[in-house]
Amino acid sequence: MAGPAATAPAGVAPAAAAAAAPATAVPAAAPANSATVGTATSTATATASTAGTTASGTTAALPGLPQALSARARTLAGAVRRRCTDLARIESPSGDAPRLDALAEELAAGFRATGATARREPGPAGDHLVLEWEGRDESLPHLLIVGHHDTVWPVGTLADWPVAEQDGRLTGPGVVDMKGGLAILEGALALLADLGQRPHRTVRLVVVSDEEVGSPDGRRLVERQLRGAAAVVGLEPPHPDGRLKTARRGSTRVRLTVTGREAHAGNDSHDGVSAVDELVDQLVLVRGLAGQPGTELNAGRISGGSRANVVAGRAEAELGLRFSTVEAQRRTLDNLARLTALRPGARVRTEVLSSRPAWPERTGNPLLRHVRSLAAVLGQQLDGAPAGGAGDTNLPGSRGLPTLDGFGAVGAGAHARHEYIRLDQLAPRIALLAALLAVPLPRLRDRGEG
Repeated sequence: MAGPAATAPAGVAPAAAAAAAPATAVPAAAPANSATVGTATSTATATASTAGTTASGTTAALPGLPQALSARARTLAGAVRRRCTDLARIESPSGDAPRLDALAEELAAGFRATGATARREPGPAGDHLVLEWEGRDESLPHLLIVGHHDTVWPVGTLADWPVAEQDGRLTGPGVVDMKGGLAILEGALALLADLGQRPHRTVRLVVVSDEEVGSPDGRRLVERQLRGAAAVVGLEPPHPDGRLKTARRGSTRVRLTVTGREAHAGNDSHDGVSAVDELVDQLVLVRGLAGQPGTELNAGRISGGSRANVVAGRAEAELGLRFSTVEAQRRTLDNLARLTALRPGARVRTEVLSSRPAWPERTGNPLLRHVRSLAAVLGQQLDGAPAGGAGDTNLPGSRGLPTLDGFGAVGAGAHARHEYIRLDQLAPRIALLAALLAVPLPRLRDRGEG
């Protein structure tokens, strides 16, 4: 296997850090003067809906911030596009530790240029990152952001599918899931630094190296940073129309392994026990179990046997299950754990490789209301809706923490050859994320909720 791809240039450095950043870093626009930052809010703010009027009260402590954020975001969009391109050109499939570590170091360099402290956390399949930015009020609970730098695309994908820009889209492996989201966050933090602003409260970012395989190791880091968090937001792509993600189905990866007994398929077939035949019958049974309400099954991978004239001694399948409710998840996994062989001499083993709990939709959702109002002040229309896929926000969402996902790049085609991001939506996302970091959060939970 070839070594890691060449490291991309560290990225969207704020103007103040440009001198210290690598020579190839892209500085933000020159800092705004006090007159610009102190001006009245934009026309969009003045004509916003009731939600926008509410948010303008929240931004009153930072006069002119919405206008400054929108203007600077438009200026930074080109640098963020280039940063996303550079990140996507560093192939980083799940499980390829050298490539993931090279990308982790590149990401750490880019985020340090925006004022972060960064540390790498060793993982069995590649290092994770934990980063922190100081806030203006260090006494407040931190805001947690979760992301990942692994992709589903194997090494060599770039050879026949290079990162390219066409018709207002950037396409390539991993651009939407989620190198675009990482570049947007870097741009949002560079924007604040360029305006002489810090996040309102401490911001922590966890970037795991194994999200695409269920975060079997990265989950511990996310869980550790949940303690004391005011809210959690994710950098996964939004719905294709830009809506944020307000809930997620549960997800579990299961390996079903069957052991049989090998024998000559012509002379001694009666002495053999076919693991392949047993696995096929088990999959039919499993499909029936997964056909219950609230459960969806994908038999994603299957293998077994050695050659056509040998009764197969081993076979296995990797299953992807998704659940609408915690109860459906528990019931289906209990049934899978009780699977037994259907033919004498065969053995069946069920192994849970990774599991994420269902994150149910929250009624009222004050965090969504807050973000929607920030968007209105910025002249954007935004809403949220539940999502079918799972991610690292399942964990905080399932525990009742104020959680929203989908702050990454607007686009479509994650895990597919038509994956792309919309370039015209980079500036609005940069401004929105910067506003979320800079503006005080309202009360998101009742006092009794902790």
